[in-house]
Amino acid sequence: MLLYLQNNIWTILIALTSGGMLFWSFFGNKIRGIKEVDHIAAMQFINHKNALMLDVREQSEYAAGHVLNSKLIPLGKLKERLGELEKYRERPIVVICRSGDRSASACAFLGKQGFTQAYNLDGGIIAWQKASLPLEK
Repeated sequence: MLLYLQNNIWTILIALTSGGMLFWSFFGNKIRGIKEVDHIAAMQFINHKNALMLDVREQSEYAAGHVLNSKLIPLGKLKERLGELEKYRERPIVVICRSGDRSASACAFLGKQGFTQAYNLDGGIIAWQKASLPLEK
């Protein structure tokens, strides 16, 4: 057994690393305390709970197509523009980016600032488009 491990250490390490990465991709946001919603739940929040759609992409990405009535605050400017979100503190905020990574970071930040109803849109704008939901330019 020891000889097998010695002869195959790199294969074993690669397998363990890729398994860890796969685990993190599925459970990382839950471990970090980030709540995720799919496009259906996001629409329910918008229609029934007057949720804010917060887009944390860059201006050029936003201009190419964004969710109707969404508010743009690029992730890099979120800390300095946090005051603009104060009036939404008690409402759900659905955070969106291209794929869900930047918006997850934004949700983690908002949670630390006391925004208890910040939700990451799972799959981001890509998932929104795949569901044939409307975008405006």
